[in-house]
Amino acid sequence: MAPGSARGVPCARQSRNLGGRVRFLTGAKQEGELRLLWSRDLRFAHRVAWNLPTVQAYELDAGVVLIGPAEELTDAHAAEVAAATQSAAYGLVTLDSRLPEGERHLVALSAAVQQSGLAERVGMAQSSQLVQTKMLDYFFTLKNVHAIAYQPIVELETGRLVEYECLFRPQMPGLQTSISTIVQAAIDTDRTIELDKFIVRAILERVGALQAARRTARQPMLHLAINFTPASLLDPHFEAAAIADMVEDFGLDPRQITLECTEQQAVSDNRPLVKQVKALRRFGFGFAIDDAGAGYASFTLIAALRPSVIKIDREIVTGIARDDAKQALVEAFVSFGGRIGALLLAEGIERRADLATLTSLGVDLGQGYLIGKPALEPRQPRPMETLRLGAARKTIGRKVREADPRARTSLRRIADHPV
Repeated sequence: MAPGSARGVPCARQSRNLGGRVRFLTGAKQEGELRLLWSRDLRFAHRVAWNLPTVQAYELDAGVVLIGPAEELTDAHAAEVAAATQSAAYGLVTLDSRLPEGERHLVALSAAVQQSGLAERVGMAQSSQLVQTKMLDYFFTLKNVHAIAYQPIVELETGRLVEYECLFRPQMPGLQTSISTIVQAAIDTDRTIELDKFIVRAILERVGALQAARRTARQPMLHLAINFTPASLLDPHFEAAAIADMVEDFGLDPRQITLECTEQQAVSDNRPLVKQVKALRRFGFGFAIDDAGAGYASFTLIAALRPSVIKIDREIVTGIARDDAKQALVEAFVSFGGRIGALLLAEGIERRADLATLTSLGVDLGQGYLIGKPALEPRQPRPMETLRLGAARKTIGRKVREADPRARTSLRRIADHPV
């Protein structure tokens, strides 16, 4: 089925269109709590949606989906129709509004399939994977649509710019989703290598053009970080010499590139990965372990890989100024990194207090919205002297005085008549 944006069909008015196949679960915006019903029984779904004017219907290869307000798609109504249609199997769940739109539909669809009981039957165990496969197929057709953002990484002590992390931003008309959802779908459907080939080539093409423009303008070359999954680093397509050749084909130098290995995927045998990392380091690549402390990598694995950078997961970074346990964990990482010659990088820094704590603990590098948000063109990070706690207090005081002349008068009186 050719990719395209999906449109919901109000069943009460255009129920005959229920047979029209659609690609993804997108439709008119609806207010309030929404529910999703899934069934393989077309007749059952048709009867459930009959006379429910705001319910949207979608036919997928794996069955029929209805989405509508909770007050219309009720358990009692669905059970009544099921009893009248020889107890058709179905699943009815509430959408999680905390998730992005595309993700909440995929999660709800998977839950509804499982709830229906059909997931255990022959041919239905892969229903949720079928949705993921369709999403990936759509993703791969949009080569020239996706965006790449650059987020600065700096030395915490000085604020000096070190490199930019290249963040792939999926742009999928009709489906709002994140790169983490795409990566998880690739892992679940055994397509991580295909995904990394696609993303890496797209990033190298954009970065190569960026560096060429800077070279022409006699500007200094940028250092950049690119993410990989462990499975891809073990694939022959990404053998160290092949990666070096690919990088050089786009006019880049391996010494300008740090390869980040995500912990989102486990590796059964670490020895081939250790061998690959050593080969990459010989070609001049930097190597970083991403999300340390939150995924599969242990201190033993990190020690064996000998990365140049250990990235501390944002869940550890957030709120560290008020959490003794997190501080103790980071202290251990700093000591460990020093012993194996790796720099520590804190990701997800958003508060000045956390920045101050991380700096005092000896963390070398940092990135996050406080320092610089991802942008479609590389931007300079915020000056570190403006991010210190003392600088923040001075800035707030100055803005208060500038905004309210009475504050200036009060401060002058205090100065003239000290207590």
